[in-house]
Amino acid sequence: MFENFDAQLLARIQFAFTVSFHIIFPAFSIGLASYLAVLEGLYLWKKDKVYLELFDFWKTIFAVAFGMGVVSGIVMSYQFGTNWSVFSDKAGPVIGPLMGYEVLTAFFLEAGFLGVMLFGRNRVGPGLHFFATLMVAFGTLISATWILSVNSWMQTPAGFAMNDVGQFVPTDWWAIVFNPSFPYRLVHMVIAAYLTTAFVVGAVGAWHLLRGTAPRRAGKMFSMAMWMAAIVAPIQIFAGDMHGLNTLEHQPVKVMAMEGHFDSHPDGAPLILFGIPNTEEKRVDYALEIPKLSSLILKHDLNAPLAGLDTIPDDKEPPVAIVFWSFRVMVAIGFAMLGVGVFSLWCRWKGTLHSNHWLHRVALVMGPSGFVAVLAGWITTEVGRQPYTVYGHLLTADSISPIAAPAVAASLIAFIIVYFIVFGAGTFYILRLMGRLPRDPMPDLDDGPIRTSGTTPASQTGHHGGKHAH
Repeated sequence: MFENFDAQLLARIQFAFTVSFHIIFPAFSIGLASYLAVLEGLYLWKKDKVYLELFDFWKTIFAVAFGMGVVSGIVMSYQFGTNWSVFSDKAGPVIGPLMGYEVLTAFFLEAGFLGVMLFGRNRVGPGLHFFATLMVAFGTLISATWILSVNSWMQTPAGFAMNDVGQFVPTDWWAIVFNPSFPYRLVHMVIAAYLTTAFVVGAVGAWHLLRGTAPRRAGKMFSMAMWMAAIVAPIQIFAGDMHGLNTLEHQPVKVMAMEGHFDSHPDGAPLILFGIPNTEEKRVDYALEIPKLSSLILKHDLNAPLAGLDTIPDDKEPPVAIVFWSFRVMVAIGFAMLGVGVFSLWCRWKGTLHSNHWLHRVALVMGPSGFVAVLAGWITTEVGRQPYTVYGHLLTADSISPIAAPAVAASLIAFIIVYFIVFGAGTFYILRLMGRLPRDPMPDLDDGPIRTSGTTPASQTGHHGGKHAH
């Protein structure tokens, strides 16, 4: 039934599906590992048990998310051999060692210290346990570094030569690892991971504040999350702008698609806020735009010329509509995060951070926003690179394995079924864990013995009539 389908399109959909499931778990675990390190450090410094209780609460959630991230990553990597063997053959001399370094450094570091972090507090002592937590957090950052170096090299390839059989062979490993887009992409992605985690933590804290359960623990995690939103969201917007300028320099066609510029603008390009890209007619229908603002943002000059897609052959254009909308989703969520951060600062100044239920409701709604923004940004980056796998050098059409469409379709259907069952169950379990924040301990009752017959003296409960409070 899939004989008339395009094997290349199906293979791209399969990789997009698996990487979309995979990326949400590392985006969460990178930020959560650092959050755990901060919680344990604060506990050792301040000796406040609430930080240790929050550490134990989020530690279990991290373990589940980390496990699902590892499993989904391993499954995804097999597609390099099944669906993209030509790409693996041609680019393998460059990307193979980089991915191997990720395993030899980051994965071994995480695996070596994860057990100590999860189960070893009472066995190795507080100092060594804190060191293990730091190493797990450091390992997640190293993992992101290597993987983003691979992806950035595919976006802005450098430090290579082509051999006689058409393979990319390394000539300068420093240039390969630290390729032109790598620093910007690494900073942008790591900050995105921290914001993603902050809004999940904030949503969990808001949920329990709204329910009135564990107000001290919930209030502490909510306050920490809102500090992260208020401080880091503006930094992320600045980092994203710098990343965009780097993309304009090295991948101008991607920026043309992001901005919806079908036509060149010799005297200043408008910023199109919204519209419907019409790839048939090469225009943006119903465009709501601000004149010359795009030139000001991208070139810091209102009248700076910007080239459009009319300068690019049709077969070298990315899918404009997808890139156009995914970019706007990412930017809109970024400014929404900034708005939540500003709102939290106002509530903190008014002394209502823990009592303003409107802020709590907004934070609860924004809980999954980081995942949506990460996916939107990833779609912008990867779809905007098309029609290349290695930008400017290797076409996607020349990277696919000699495989029939029915075979790709069968594995795609299997992935969809298994992923939704396995990772759906895992996600449901994580949500259940998030909803079970233990109640704050009751105040010490030192006014006499507690009655076991179902009633408690009024002096112990603070209520008249002796009725038990729970």
